[in-house]
This record gives sequence, structure tokens and C-alpha cells, in this order.
Amino acid sequence: MTRSISLLLISFCLFFFLTIYATANDKPSPYEEIYPEIGYKTVEAALEDFEQHFKQKLKLPLRVPPISFTHHFGRFGDINDSFEVTFINDQLSENHYKIDVRPIKNNIPIREKYVVKTFELKNGSVATYMTISGFNVLVFERDDWQYMLSIDKRVSDKVTPETLIDIANSIDY
Repeated sequence: MTRSISLLLISFCLFFFLTIYATANDKPSPYEEIYPEIGYKTVEAALEDFEQHFKQKLKLPLRVPPISFTHHFGRFGDINDSFEVTFINDQLSENHYKIDVRPIKNNIPIREKYVVKTFELKNGSVATYMTISGFNVLVFERDDWQYMLSIDKRVSDKVTPETLIDIANSIDY
């Protein structure tokens, strides 16, 4: 009986040591590995894919939110013809900003229950500010595209609706 207890104790100690060792050495994969695995590439490469698909240039905002980012990735999906740029910070998860662009014919409908306010952009078009699933989102249409600028709600004290309006207006170049 003591032999089986000793074996059980040794097995438990070995399991415990391996678990602690594996946990201590099991670092999460860096974003440079994770994002390409789910279809992201450089913003420039994704934009080129998008522009080749539609055979026209796409204007993106020149400005970004006034918070720090460590990475940015792009993705173009043929399924719904959407282009996405994601800005993230590997040290501050709340620093997450996204630009989605799709043809107006494939637009995402705006549901009134999420609408907080509407604004007028410099070019006269209407922008709708909404809150959806942990994000503040500014949606507007321009040149046959629907743009969605999304920012994590946790930075709403630094990135206000007016900041998103300024970013949207920075497309006029």
C-alpha cells in the first residue's frame, strides 16, 4: 500500500512540476503570429487586394485616434467584399481601433436602438454614432462605400465622438 501511495505522490509531484513548468514557459503567441493565422496581412497588401478586386482606389482616413498602438493589420474578404484595418496595442488591450469599409450595396444596416447621435461631416454627408458590443462606432457613406470606425469603449474618455468625426473628415484629401 505504501508503494502505491509513493507512486501516486511521485506522479502527482511530476504532474505538478510539469504543469508549473509548462505554465511558466507557455507565453502567448505574439500578434505577428496570431493575426496572419486568421487572415490578416499588412495593411498595404490587404488594401492592394481590395483595390485590385474593385479596380479603383480607396481613400482611408489620414488620422488615427490619439492613443498608442503597437501593431496594425489589414484584411480583405471576398465573401462580403469588406476591407478591415485593425490597430491594436499588445500592452493595452483597450487600445483597439478598427476601420471597416464595404460597398454600400453590402452595407450593414443601422439599427435605431444602437444610435446615440448623428453628425454632419465636412462633405455634407451624415455620420451616425452608435454603441455596439463594447465599441463606439461611427458609420458614414462616401464614394459608394460604407465606412465604420470602431473604438473600444474603454478609451471613450480619450477618443470622443468628435475625435471620430475628425478622423472621418481626414478622408477629404
